[in-house]
Amino acid sequence: MADTAGATTEAAETASADPRYQALDATMKRRQYRHDALIEVLHDAQGIFGYLTTDVLTFVGRQLQLPPSHVYGVATFYHFFSLEPPAEHTCEVCLGTACYAKGASALLAEVEREAGIAAGDTTADGKLTLKVSRCPGACGMAPLVVYDEVAAGHETAESTLRRVKGWLG
Repeated sequence: MADTAGATTEAAETASADPRYQALDATMKRRQYRHDALIEVLHDAQGIFGYLTTDVLTFVGRQLQLPPSHVYGVATFYHFFSLEPPAEHTCEVCLGTACYAKGASALLAEVEREAGIAAGDTTADGKLTLKVSRCPGACGMAPLVVYDEVAAGHETAESTLRRVKGWLG
């Protein structure tokens, strides 16, 4: 038990010395450490740290007085949270009804084949993360692909592969 207390104290000291933890704590303080602000706090944490590490999730849980399992459950339930470091580039293929009807699944399959990864994965060299979404609300642009947070409409497998091949080198 002494080891656990020592580890907790060490983590608290590290957090207090890191300005990112201080910034995160300030956002939680603005939200009055409310339990119902968890999603917003996790969003802020991801913006500050780039992704959600175990240490960050533990810190959030401790500050909001929530069980670690609850914080982890929320972080893994929503697709917009990441527990892995971000890749250099992201390619997000919409698989909503309109995009799917216009060939997005075939487009996705081609990107998976070319990159050698499945949707949700990152290439071993950290150059590309391939994601899927269900509907960002741009059905008139179907099929939609979001490259590094910039939407491109009426995409084809060929146009998407050109972009992805450029990133993969």
